[in-house]
Amino acid sequence: MTQNKTLVVIPARLASMRLPDKPLAMIGPDPMIVHVWQRAVEADVGPVIVACGDQAIADVIEKAGGNAVMTDPDLPSGSDRVWAAAQQFDPDGEYNCIVNVQGDLPTFEPRLVKAAVAALHEGQADIGALVAEITDPAETDDPNVVKVAIHFPEGQTVAPALYFSRNRIPSGDGPAFHHIGIYAYTRDALKRFVALPPASLEIRERLEQLRALANGMRIAAGLVDTIPFGVDTPADLERARRILAP
Repeated sequence: MTQNKTLVVIPARLASMRLPDKPLAMIGPDPMIVHVWQRAVEADVGPVIVACGDQAIADVIEKAGGNAVMTDPDLPSGSDRVWAAAQQFDPDGEYNCIVNVQGDLPTFEPRLVKAAVAALHEGQADIGALVAEITDPAETDDPNVVKVAIHFPEGQTVAPALYFSRNRIPSGDGPAFHHIGIYAYTRDALKRFVALPPASLEIRERLEQLRALANGMRIAAGLVDTIPFGVDTPADLERARRILAP
């Protein structure tokens, strides 16, 4: 296996409770999933594939010149879709770092992909993640904003993630951190992760990453200065359209 070869996978499916057919929602001349794919390509860390749960998503990615991999639409999570697509695209295990970029982040900055990979390697972890300090007080109590309990020693920008929650954590005075939905896994860690049963804390908080922590896997988070927003509602979609308008 070649050291530190990275594959970027964007999982996408049409089933969405709050915004049906979300990946195909138009933002300017292109569907949202194409915007995400373009930004992942701009990160320039390795090949980018879209793990598609539906043929319509594959069609728009291939029309844009991208690489689409069809996956079982009944897979239970985006992580399962990422692993299934990685196995199809790279059956020999050439790529030992697999980055999961959520398909609903059309405004994310490409540099964040490199930051997640750097956190994985610098933190000598199983999973690399990203956080940014919360500056809007309303986010602290917003259950749609995932918070991270983490301590950055002075002068350091990568540290172990201790816990994730939709509630305000930690208590007391001091900074709070917003989790960003871009993950870098070692290949072995992703293989192990998707084989694990859901953990009780994962089910309670509705946060997949708690399965990793509950099973002793290490998540290293890198501190960044930007928070890309996810598109979950019609209002979010309109905001993305305004941001990306020519």
